[in-house]
Amino acid sequence: MTKVIGVLGAGAWGTALAEVARQAGHDVRIWSRASPDLVPLAAAEALILAVPAQAARAVLETAKPILAKGQRIIIAAKGIEQGTGLFMNEVVQDVAAEADAMVLSGPSFAADVLKGLPTAVVMAANRIEDARHWAGTLSRPFFRIYASDDVKGVEIGGALKNVLAIACGISDGRGLGDSARAALTTRGFAELTRFAGKLGARPETLMGLSGLGDLLLTCSSRQSRNYSFGHAIGEGFPVSEALARATGVVEGAATVRIAHALARKHHIDMPIVDAVHAIVDGHAAPEEEIARLLARPLRIEFTEG
Repeated sequence: MTKVIGVLGAGAWGTALAEVARQAGHDVRIWSRASPDLVPLAAAEALILAVPAQAARAVLETAKPILAKGQRIIIAAKGIEQGTGLFMNEVVQDVAAEADAMVLSGPSFAADVLKGLPTAVVMAANRIEDARHWAGTLSRPFFRIYASDDVKGVEIGGALKNVLAIACGISDGRGLGDSARAALTTRGFAELTRFAGKLGARPETLMGLSGLGDLLLTCSSRQSRNYSFGHAIGEGFPVSEALARATGVVEGAATVRIAHALARKHHIDMPIVDAVHAIVDGHAAPEEEIARLLARPLRIEFTEG
């Protein structure tokens, strides 16, 4: 059944998701700063929020006049809001308390989706029947959407993997090798699951597409802006210059500070996140943070941090 789908954001990811929705047979209407008329989106049965995480609140405030009670908002932004420490579904509730927020996340590059290359992601909603409905509504043979009712878990996976991808990029930029990247990815995943468990998410969610799947993709590909940003730092570029060289928004650079703060607040041991924070926000030398990680005491793998 054809639906009216609105897309907030005309960047690479918004464009890719708009194309997916069109190919699924829906009437797609896009809002962007270049096309700011909200009236065509007023009839949308769902709005896809596809803007950088730190811009989500401002865009939602702009769209507030057309947000009807129970408006379905599919969040395609990955990050934690600086200043508030809120995840994107919490930002939606803060701006539009009566909206029905869902989250779309998982290992996906916009360029691959636009080419029709096989991709699998996950749709999370508070009610599993809603997640199943909208997963089915937007799925295509090349764009498979699985369903989940663990909104917090799916959001945590999508946000923190960007920080861990920076770490892997730094390692590869320093020429530390494939074994080091594998170790960072694995131990980073341990940090991710500890963080998620402490904040009330289900561990099995992080084993899925939005956690392990997205982590594996972004920790090893130059298509990832977070990995490429870290790679530039590892090669010796200052953080400011590495950011300037990026082809778009580096979500992990904005997320790491609040992720570090939340880890400290909840007493979660996250040494890799701490190291990325020290480098990105504290201007620490990468070799110093690498040495600090390597000097950590040896521990039992699964019972300690």
